[in-house]
Amino acid sequence: MPFSTLGLSPVLCTPLARLGYTRPTPVQSESIPIVLEGSDLLARAQTGTGKTAAFGLPMIDRLSVRGGRPSGSRRPRGLVLVPTRELAQQVHQSLQTYGAPANLRVTVIFGGVSIRPQFQALRRGTDIVVATPGRLIDHMQQRTIDLSGVEILVLDEADRMLDMGFLPPLRRIVGKVPRKRQTLLLSATFSKEIVSLSGEFTREPVRVDVSEQQVVPSTVTHRVHPVSEKRKGQLLAHVLKQPPVGQALVFCKTKRGSNRVGEALQKAGVRAAVIHGNKSQGARNKALGDFKAGRAMVLVATDLAARGLDIAQLPLVVNYNLPLVAEDYVHRVGRTGRAGLAGRAVSLVSPAEDSLLRDIQKLLPAPLEQVVVEGFEITAADRAAAAAPARGRQMRRQPGRPGGAPARQAGRGSRPAAGGANHRRAKPRGRRSASRP
Repeated sequence: MPFSTLGLSPVLCTPLARLGYTRPTPVQSESIPIVLEGSDLLARAQTGTGKTAAFGLPMIDRLSVRGGRPSGSRRPRGLVLVPTRELAQQVHQSLQTYGAPANLRVTVIFGGVSIRPQFQALRRGTDIVVATPGRLIDHMQQRTIDLSGVEILVLDEADRMLDMGFLPPLRRIVGKVPRKRQTLLLSATFSKEIVSLSGEFTREPVRVDVSEQQVVPSTVTHRVHPVSEKRKGQLLAHVLKQPPVGQALVFCKTKRGSNRVGEALQKAGVRAAVIHGNKSQGARNKALGDFKAGRAMVLVATDLAARGLDIAQLPLVVNYNLPLVAEDYVHRVGRTGRAGLAGRAVSLVSPAEDSLLRDIQKLLPAPLEQVVVEGFEITAADRAAAAAPARGRQMRRQPGRPGGAPARQAGRGSRPAAGGANHRRAKPRGRRSASRP
C-alpha cells in the first residue's frame, strides 16, 4: 500500500520515496487517515514503529498544504510535546524534512541550552513548535510564546511524560491551548493513567492499537549471559570484542553506573561515550554525535536513551542492567533490528535480576536463549551473596521479639524498612507513636 492511498497530498507523498519511505508501517496506515479527517487520536505503538511520520505527515498536510498559513500570523498552529531533549531534536529534524515541500517552519524548544535563540525564532514566526514541557513553561512565564493559535496538539510518548512527573506542566500547557483543537496522544501503553489522560485532553478519540503487531522486531535475536554482578564489566568488554564487531548501545540502571561503565570501557581500549540526564546538553549532543559519526563505538546510557534515539543500522544493544519495568526492555531493544536489518540484544543477568528476567520473558513470544560464557560461570557463593540481601529484607519485615513488635526499634534517625507500598507499619501506641510530618 503506497502512502498516496492514505489521502496525503501529492506534494508530501512525492519526497517520501527519496527518503526511503516505500510503504507505510501499521501505525502510519491506520493513523494517517484518522488525523486527516480531523478526529482526535489515541494510539498505542512501541518505539521504532514510525510514530513521528504517523502524526507528522497528516499534521503538516492539514496545517500547510490544505489549511494554509493565516496572513501575518506568527503564532504556532501545531504543538508537539515530548519528554526528552533528544526526542525533541529527533522529532524536529523529521518534521523539518517532512514539511520542506510545503515551506513550513518548525521550531524546537528544550532546556539545557540558551533560551535566547529560541526566543528569536519564535519572534520570527513558526508553524509548528516541538517542545519539552519544562522549557515551554519557561517561555510561557516570560510571555515569549503565544499558544492561542494552536490547532493541533500532539502528546508524543505520553506514558513517558507521566513517568517523569510532567502531568502538572501538561495541564498548565493544555490550559493555554484553545479548547477547539485536534489532539493526538501517542503512547507505548494503554495504562489506566493514559486512558484517564486521554479522557481529560481529547474528545471522543479514535483508538489505534498496533502494539501486538510490533512487540519486538522479528529480526532481533535475544541472548542472556548469566554472570555475577561483580564480573559484569569484564564480561561486557569481552562481548563487545567478539565478532561481528560493530557499534553497540549499552544500557545501565543509574547515571553513576553509566559513568563507571564508560570509564572502564575506555581503560579497556574501547572507544565509549556516555549519555544521561546529568550531562549538559552540549555533552549529550557531543556523545550522540560521536556515536553516530563512528568516533565512538559504544554509547553507554540510562533509559533516557531508550526512546527517541534514531540510530541507523545499530547492530547490538546490551543490557548491562535489566530494566526494573519489563516493558522498558522492549523500548531498549527496539533501537536495533530496524528497517528489516538484523539486530542483537544481549543481557548480562546477575542472580539478583532473575525475577526481572522472568517478567521480561512473559512479554516475548519465544524463550530467551541463555548462554554461559566460559570463565564467567556463576558460583554457589555468587547465588548465596545475591540471596542474602533478600533474606535480610524479609527478616526485617518479620516480628523480632514477643508481642509482635518490629525487630528494628524506632528511635532517633530511624526510617521505615524498605518495602514500598506493601510494607506494613506497626500500629501506633498512642500519640507518641504517631508518624511525624
